[in-house]
Amino acid sequence: MNTSLRYSRRLLAGALLVLPLLGGVSIASAERRPEGGPHMTAPREEPMRAPWGYPRMERPRELGNARPVFREDYRHNFRADHAFRIGPYHPPVGYAYQRWHYGQILPRPYWVGDYILNDFWLFGLDMPPMGYEWVRYGPDALLINTGNGEIVQVVYGRFF
Repeated sequence: MNTSLRYSRRLLAGALLVLPLLGGVSIASAERRPEGGPHMTAPREEPMRAPWGYPRMERPRELGNARPVFREDYRHNFRADHAFRIGPYHPPVGYAYQRWHYGQILPRPYWVGDYILNDFWLFGLDMPPMGYEWVRYGPDALLINTGNGEIVQVVYGRFF
């Protein structure tokens, strides 16, 4: 190590030890601020951000609150006309992707939480009938019966 660098370190260390003894300001007291200073203000609140990948939008008024009644013509498997990027997809532990089609039963872990597409209209999906919800399953959107998990419609490739 360079001799002058060693000497500088020793001088600095000695000054830090001697300063408080000579009535100087210690490092700890130099960091204190008077009570009620700017550091004591409440944390700044920020508006809630939109989910990663797509902007938060209000539900269109024309959708209203009345949900349609289930009809047999919901039973289709569609290929998406275009895809949306909404962030990473993480399946429940122990599950891997498989291609579902209407009439099959989706496992219960997919019926809750982050898999439900509450903002279905952002992705070009129809309003689900009463008792049904759109869920994200990997790159696909599935319309399921929330009572028994039956898949009644699939849109393949809606997400990437």
